[in-house]
Amino acid sequence: MTDKELNEVEEAESLEDFEESADQNDPAFSEAKFLSSDTNPFVDSLFPVLFINKELKILFANKVCDELLSGFNKLTGKYITNVFGRFFDMEDIRSIREILRTGTNGYSWKGEAKIKSRETATMQTKIHIFPKDVAQDSPSVFVVLFDDVTEENKSLLRSVFMSLLEASKLKDNDTGKHIVRVHYYSQRLARELFNKKGYERIDADFIDNIGFLSTMHDVGKIGTPDDILNKEGPLSDWEWTVMREHTKNGAFILSTYPNPMAKEIALSHHERWNGSGYPFNLEGDMIPLAARIVSIADVYDALRMARSYKPSINHEKTVEKIMESKNTQFDPALADVFYSIAEDFRELFESNKDK
Repeated sequence: MTDKELNEVEEAESLEDFEESADQNDPAFSEAKFLSSDTNPFVDSLFPVLFINKELKILFANKVCDELLSGFNKLTGKYITNVFGRFFDMEDIRSIREILRTGTNGYSWKGEAKIKSRETATMQTKIHIFPKDVAQDSPSVFVVLFDDVTEENKSLLRSVFMSLLEASKLKDNDTGKHIVRVHYYSQRLARELFNKKGYERIDADFIDNIGFLSTMHDVGKIGTPDDILNKEGPLSDWEWTVMREHTKNGAFILSTYPNPMAKEIALSHHERWNGSGYPFNLEGDMIPLAARIVSIADVYDALRMARSYKPSINHEKTVEKIMESKNTQFDPALADVFYSIAEDFRELFESNKDK
């Protein structure tokens, strides 16, 4: 362990000792005293707000804050470091403690954090801490105001990549609402896995991300020649070689996306459980989980769709084909989960049909 890591561990331990020794009967610790809208304008505020004391204990959380941070259960009475400590840099924690104790910067602090739990998606937030009563010389209660900028940042990021997706759709103009349906199928399958043993890595972020990123699975086709992409009838061996390059092209295009899931899906959604897929003949758990999920979603919709070179297949026959291919093309455990919710796939297809 480095000196820096050792110092941070010692700092964390000293903070825990400090919290445990804090006066649990502090008269300031009374949620009821903060619940009157006459004395607390934040009770009915649209902004998520906490009140904390100098020991960083949460004295009050308004309704909006409780709802926003629902993945952390009841907040009042806990220490902000125990609830959110892992989302702050240790230096930020030290800075907040010092400011609230000494009055530096007018007892005020501002910074940023990414707050999440398994049940709630990452919230990118700006945080402002300031005295509840600015007129007091030595305030004992402080306001923690959360400014959630998650959707703003997410929309900005995704809009850039959506332009690439739209460009790829111009190239492959026979897909209709395929990517919309793959989005819904992938999320539905991921949600079903959420509470299953062995899939603890699937959290709210995973479910949200796989929905958007599954729509990008074929973005690499933007580099596929039009005469191959839109050819009527079967492709030659050489043409298939070129077509398969869309996985690598997609991975290259999405390599700058901050979540590695984007690249994993684009690169590996045509890999097969038995190692006979492409581009790298990965097998079994070597294939990223997100790619295995999207593989089932993509094939289900591809079979259901009528294309210029093939007729559509009904739901029952499509489910049968997928189940016949478990252990060879598809992860057998995921195929069984798909089978258990196959009716949901049928409903998603019917409610998002091409016109």
